[in-house]
Amino acid sequence: MLIQILLLALVGWLPGAIILRSPWLDRGARARLDAEERLFWAVVLSIAISLSAALALAWIGRYTLGRLLAIDLAIAAGVAAASRFDLKFGAAKQIGFTALLPLALVVLGLWRFFPPFEHIVGGKDPGVYMNEGIQIAQRGTFLYEDPVVASVPPFARDLFFPSHEQPDYYGIRFMGFRIVDPDSGLVVGQFPHLYPSAIAIGYGIDGLTGARRTIGVFAILGLLGVYFAGSRLFGRPVGVSAAVLLALTLAQVWYARYPNTEIVMQALLFAALLATARSHVDGDRFFAPVAGSLLGLLLFLRIDGLLALVSAAAGLGLLGMTGARLHWSFLASAGAMSALAAVYLLGPMRTYAGQAILFVTNLAAWQHAAIAAAAAALGAALIVARRVPAVRSFVLRIAPGAIAAALILAAVYALWFREPAGRLAAHDAYALRAFTQYYFTLPALLAALAGYALAARGLFWRGPALLVVVAAFSFFFFYKIRIFPDHFWMARRFLHVIIPGALLLASAAALGTRSGGGWTRLPRLALGVVFLLLVGGEYARVSRPVAAHVDLAGVIPRLEQLAGSIGDDDLLLVESRNADNDVHTLALPLAYVYARNVLVLHSPVPDKPTFAGFLHWAGGRYDRVLFLGAGGTDLLSRDWSAAAVRSERFAVPEYDAPGYEFPRRPYIKQFDYTVYELTLAQPEAGGREFDLDVGVGDDLNVLRFYAKEDTEGRTFRWSQDVSYIVLPGVHASNREVTIWMNDGGRPPAAPPADVTIALDDEVLGTVRVGTDFAAYSVPLPDALAARLAAGGAPVRLKLSTSIWKPEELLGTPDDRELGVMVDRVTVK
Repeated sequence: MLIQILLLALVGWLPGAIILRSPWLDRGARARLDAEERLFWAVVLSIAISLSAALALAWIGRYTLGRLLAIDLAIAAGVAAASRFDLKFGAAKQIGFTALLPLALVVLGLWRFFPPFEHIVGGKDPGVYMNEGIQIAQRGTFLYEDPVVASVPPFARDLFFPSHEQPDYYGIRFMGFRIVDPDSGLVVGQFPHLYPSAIAIGYGIDGLTGARRTIGVFAILGLLGVYFAGSRLFGRPVGVSAAVLLALTLAQVWYARYPNTEIVMQALLFAALLATARSHVDGDRFFAPVAGSLLGLLLFLRIDGLLALVSAAAGLGLLGMTGARLHWSFLASAGAMSALAAVYLLGPMRTYAGQAILFVTNLAAWQHAAIAAAAAALGAALIVARRVPAVRSFVLRIAPGAIAAALILAAVYALWFREPAGRLAAHDAYALRAFTQYYFTLPALLAALAGYALAARGLFWRGPALLVVVAAFSFFFFYKIRIFPDHFWMARRFLHVIIPGALLLASAAALGTRSGGGWTRLPRLALGVVFLLLVGGEYARVSRPVAAHVDLAGVIPRLEQLAGSIGDDDLLLVESRNADNDVHTLALPLAYVYARNVLVLHSPVPDKPTFAGFLHWAGGRYDRVLFLGAGGTDLLSRDWSAAAVRSERFAVPEYDAPGYEFPRRPYIKQFDYTVYELTLAQPEAGGREFDLDVGVGDDLNVLRFYAKEDTEGRTFRWSQDVSYIVLPGVHASNREVTIWMNDGGRPPAAPPADVTIALDDEVLGTVRVGTDFAAYSVPLPDALAARLAAGGAPVRLKLSTSIWKPEELLGTPDDRELGVMVDRVTVK
């Protein structure tokens, strides 16, 4: 623990503390800041330095935690030496009772944002971020030359990663990881690597636990950034109220434990906006390059960091009309970071950047013209306003109110009048309504709009960058980005700017602003406090189920056990993403966290001759070739054998993801799989009869079935509309197929459980399945049996069933389309 604390101090405090104490750029101005804000800046500066260094090292393939610590120490020692060790603030403000407010926010964040979720599996964004970061920590680079990919012979590549015929990449290694060059095995994660660099640092300090906790640390920094930025503009009561409300909101509580970049951007952006105000409004030159660097750093985090940079610059441009000057150090630092980001985004991340380029190129001609005209008008107005006092006075009077009026009118239109039409989809047209209904509440939104009007009237020029950024993100995201609560991870685009900014404005409307004399009007203040308590109570009520939930809790120990059963010289083949189960999500961490040799099949029906050739090649390279399956891959063949070596079934909690409605409750996510060893030895010849107990070691025999279940001592699987049983072969003497089935207690509104049975696409008959398990037999024609026996190959038994959905007919959270319960299959 002591070593971990020391490492955290070196990475997250020391460089920034030394730089903050250096005697350059008017140290006295920094000394006049509250002691708690100075500590906040020491942490923010250190994190920005460490993230920049880690990302640069990973870019050149040289990252290690040791090298990062050496850089941090070198920066701290270099600045101290250049300062001649003159690092005393002198007459600095001492710690006062106000320090209790940010301390309370840290305690609140520790309570609300921990423990983190266990999202290291693939299939969704958080698993990509986590594995990108751990890949950097373990391999020192995000441009990883994967030896498993490079080793696959060209003839077998289509089995695992067929070419997508794209100019920027060859194919997909795992979901979220693209293969740039299959010959060298070069693989690049598709998401920007600033947040994964933070994960790499956390992993180096405290292993997988430290990597998972990284997002909670940024969430706490986000609370502090909102508090300090809000306190400077509106006063401490508003700043602390907004930060507390933010900690109570459903979205913040969920994403503070769920790997994502919005939370990271929230922390860095509000710190950048505070630095912008400190430098360009308060006159502290030290914070000008800090602001430019932090805003530029966002470009390595998310593509909409560009919107933050541009809108903050626009706010400073408006400020320039008042006679204030943009500091050259702000322009230099923001320009240098932007240039490096352009190289990064158009180089290793060009596929990711292509999405934004496509968005811009798809804008209509009038939209391009409007953007160009607005930029030209802003530039011209800046020049004229600085030279003509009358114009400057006019801008000072009109600009804040015009922005506020435009924002309020747009919100009114989006809340009550906007409807889908033409190319405007319903989820875009109703974005603000969905956000308000599910995430923010209408009273809070109306208060935020009122708060913006109040800020525009008296405080705009104290924080133009913050107010313009909030307005710009609101216009942009509610104009054409869907905000619909079909699942938590699909609805977070408002998290980094809009929710915290709107909470600051709502708190300002409730408690009053510095310019409005709100602190002397006790009745209004009391009413505002009651309003915020009611809003906070609603937020706490809605987020209570989420706060008590740990997504995928327990999956990490299970992965560790599975990885421990696979040798360093084994090759693990994993079922396809199209196999109707989640087993493929285990492949990513097995490869990039636990360093196993893993390949994911591209198709649930791989080409058998090519697969046989691959097995022949792999048998000479690896000790064992293993297959991880859960009943969704047609992998039986007379050319190789499959022997079960390990079976496991476990469950982890995961919040449900219903379509087009708010998530309701956690459910149990089942992982049920078997590991087989594949060899080219001929499988043992079967007897005249085939007998399969469905739900027990059946993973290579079932296709398009649901997971294994058991009831009353029976194991079974639910079939789908079309499901298959793969038979290893048919004997010429076989004359009957018998299947033990149960309709599962279908409600009266469901259609009858009619099952059509076909073998090798030849219909054998249709049976109506009733309640309770019973045997249903259909004859096997002599000619068909003789033909299939002569072929000697595995053959599919097809079950076509009328389906029903428990969610629709019973009101349960089960949204599966169910056929019948299949317990056993025999061919005699």
